[in-house]
Amino acid sequence: MRISRRELAALTGAALVFRARHARAADADIFVPGQNLPANLDPHQILDVGATGYALNGYDNLYRYEDNPPKMQPWLAESHTVSPNGLIWDFKLRAGVKFHDGSELTADDVVYSFRRLLAIGKAPSAPFLPILKPDSVTAPDRYSVRFQLDKTYGPFFATIPMVFIVNPRAVKQHEKDGDWGAGWLASNEAGSGAYRLIPSTYVPLEHVDMEKYDDHFLGWSDNPRPIRKIEWRPTQVTSTRVLALLNGSLDMTDSNLPVDQVERIEKSTNAHIVKNVTMRLLVIRMNNTKPPFDNINARKCFAHAFNYKGFIDEIVKGNARRNPAPLPDNIWGYPKDVVGYEYDLAKAKEYLQKAVAEGAPMRRPIELHLQQGLEQTIQAAQLFQSDLATLGINLKMINDTFANMTSASVKPESTPDMWIHWVSTYYVDPDNWIGQMYDSRYHGTWKASCWYTNPVVDELLGKARFLVEQEDRGPLYEVAARLIVADSPDIWIYNMIELCGLANRVRGFRHCPVGSGGEVRWMHLGA
Repeated sequence: MRISRRELAALTGAALVFRARHARAADADIFVPGQNLPANLDPHQILDVGATGYALNGYDNLYRYEDNPPKMQPWLAESHTVSPNGLIWDFKLRAGVKFHDGSELTADDVVYSFRRLLAIGKAPSAPFLPILKPDSVTAPDRYSVRFQLDKTYGPFFATIPMVFIVNPRAVKQHEKDGDWGAGWLASNEAGSGAYRLIPSTYVPLEHVDMEKYDDHFLGWSDNPRPIRKIEWRPTQVTSTRVLALLNGSLDMTDSNLPVDQVERIEKSTNAHIVKNVTMRLLVIRMNNTKPPFDNINARKCFAHAFNYKGFIDEIVKGNARRNPAPLPDNIWGYPKDVVGYEYDLAKAKEYLQKAVAEGAPMRRPIELHLQQGLEQTIQAAQLFQSDLATLGINLKMINDTFANMTSASVKPESTPDMWIHWVSTYYVDPDNWIGQMYDSRYHGTWKASCWYTNPVVDELLGKARFLVEQEDRGPLYEVAARLIVADSPDIWIYNMIELCGLANRVRGFRHCPVGSGGEVRWMHLGA
């Protein structure tokens, strides 16, 4: 029997993981998840699912999303008030919260964290930059934080959990050339969370080890047998992760499992699948600045050439809902009457001919970048490639990583022709999806990487963002969504049902769309 190079790599990787884990098998206090890690560990630099999962364990925030559907819970803040005009927000902090170095977390540390976030100016700061200046975040007293917004801002409270509080006493001593300690915190930690990083074992994108913080402010009385140590061990091939789960090397997979791997886990005696309705969109991006995607007929050709029903029914086996618009169908502001693009090769051919007549280079090779190791992105690309070939379009699949693609998307010329990714829940507001993805003010961030521009849409999204009441904002998002769908800047495929492989010994797992169930403090390990 011949074995492919990919299968050999998967088996070899799983064997290595197994050998490493087997040496610790007698220790029932070690939890080994296999989700992807962020490009670095600074919670003010990176915004993706891996970064959120890590930060939820290592850091704390003023409020936090818990459960599914996600609900806002007081966390470092005991309460908050807002002025009648929506401009002044006051948060009252808990007293006695300790950072991992033992120093107390106070209002000055919250002020520093928000000012640092704004100064670094990376993806996590995007919702705050239009409405918050550094000197607008102040500490009236030791346990009070005040935000003076430049203008009313509908998503403000929803975005508060995005900001994790860092310890300035740990960070400032490592600042270099005004970098706010970004170089140091990328591979170290300065948090107060339920777990703390072991920096000496950190290997970027490969290993993260964390140990339980006994003095976490919530205490541990609600979890008498908490996990003592977390050892993140991602692998690059989905089948490797599943094999490691089945042989006991891993306790938890990612939540982007293809159906064949789901079926493997469902047949297992030591692991199972947890399914959760979520708010995660699968999107194929089209770089609207690069020919042929600067032509609307070309974009509509591609939109009609993807077999949505076939992908959802046959490949994902129904574990998703068709979602033809740029925000989840289970959030307010979604236009229930929107008519999206359906799989229709005859229509695709008509739009192809129109695009060619208008000079669009439809016959040039088109590159679609996939997320290496995530089988669903490969399966979607293969399906798409096959149908496009019948139209005479040459789609070339390029293996890539999410970190590389987000870095490339800072400029239109370096952004791929097309790339496929999920847009997850970072805050529960339509602005998280449609607002950040299609308002041109966010060009240069990975969420806005199709480089779409429509002044009317910009105006609608801007207006919705700067109103307060949901009943005023919702209709604006609905109108904007219909206009965006008509312009077809991207290909929207589904709203996901997350499928995560979990070892039977893991107890107390809680899924939240924010972080995809990666918060460990609620879990313990059983026999």
